[in-house]
Order: sequence, then structure tokens, then C-alpha cells
Amino acid sequence: MLAAELKVLSALLRGQPRSGSHAERLQAFYAPQAGHYDRFRERLLWGRERLIAALPCEPGARVVELGAGTGRNTEFFGERLTGLQSCTLVDLCPALLQQAHLRAARQQNMVVIEADAAEYQPAEPVDVVYLSYALSMMPDWTRVLDNALSMLRPGGVLGVVDFYVDPVRHGRLASWAWRRWFAHDGVHLGADTLRYLPTRLTTLRLVEHRAAVPYLPAVRVPVYLFVGRKA
Repeated sequence: MLAAELKVLSALLRGQPRSGSHAERLQAFYAPQAGHYDRFRERLLWGRERLIAALPCEPGARVVELGAGTGRNTEFFGERLTGLQSCTLVDLCPALLQQAHLRAARQQNMVVIEADAAEYQPAEPVDVVYLSYALSMMPDWTRVLDNALSMLRPGGVLGVVDFYVDPVRHGRLASWAWRRWFAHDGVHLGADTLRYLPTRLTTLRLVEHRAAVPYLPAVRVPVYLFVGRKA
């Protein structure tokens, strides 16, 4: 376990490459740590289980996760997962999707697709789309959210949980420090996504929280959880 932790920490310290396409940067960053990704992130990514619990996934629902990575979030559905008509996992990183394929092999209604979240479109409108700690890593997040909304049926639900910072709420110095730290690993923080979501959807749930950071017990990073309904 210690060796696995060190491998992940080493990748985080090296950071995400600055050259290449978005897909190439993701692959270079995550490939060395893909097999240990889930264990380390369990202590960092607050609210994923809360987000899944808040999504109205009735039996027969069609669900899409954008930026799905290893597919770990699907396990938070519990028994509800088998009742879904489909659960489609979309991501650009082959190394992470390799882990998702292992999960999908055990679940007949799960589909794994390598595609850009800003461009992927399902064959028919879906009931739920969600993103878990993925939107802040996507260069053109407005295109991603607009694409997510376009694939939702009327009355469908979009859920997001992610890191963010707001200089007004968290202070200019703290916001600068968080942005600089996270940008090293390809995560781009701001408050624009949180402001944008309520303008496009009816807010069903909004939670703001300070999440713990592994190995830094005194540090808390701002995160938000949003669930909204399309008109």
C-alpha cells in the first residue's frame, strides 16, 4: 500500500505535462497511477456518494457520467445500478478507462466510451448526466455543460461535484494559492461553473463544503455539490 501511495504522490508532484493534446496530457499523467487511482482518491474526493444519492435514477433510467475515469462512482449507486436501462461512462484517458472496462465487464447495462465530454452524444436523450471532479479538468467547461444539457431530456437532471475557489468568499491569497497548486496537476479552479449552473437549470440541491486533503490534516479545500433540473 505504501508503494502505491508513493507512486500516486510522485505523479502528483511531477504534475500534468504542459505539451500535447488534452487526451495526451491526461494519459501521461494518469497512466503511472491508474491502478492505484481509486484508493488514493477515496480520501480526497468528498461528496461523490452524496451526489449519486441525490440523483433521481429510477428503474429504467438512462444515465451518463462525463469524465468517468475508472468508473468507481458507479459503485455508489448500489442496487439501483442493476435497475438502470443504461449507464454510459465517457472519458478521454485510456489508462483510466481500462479500469472502467473491468467494472463494466461485471455489469451488463454499463457501457464504456472513449470520447471528449464536449462532443459525445448518446443515440437518444438521457435522464441523468453527472460529472464528479471532472469539470475542473476540462479546458472548455462551458461546451461540456452545454453538451450535457443538450443530451438531457426535458425534466432530466444534471449533477456536479467538484473543487472550486471564489476570491470573495475564500480570500484572494487563498484562492491564488489553491489555483496555483491545483493547476500543476491540470485542475483549473474558479467559481464560474458554480455561477453558471443555476442560470441553466432549476436548482434542486446546492452544498458548499471544505474537504480534507490527504497528508495535510489542517488543510481544507473548497468543494461544491450541485444538482439541477432541465426545464
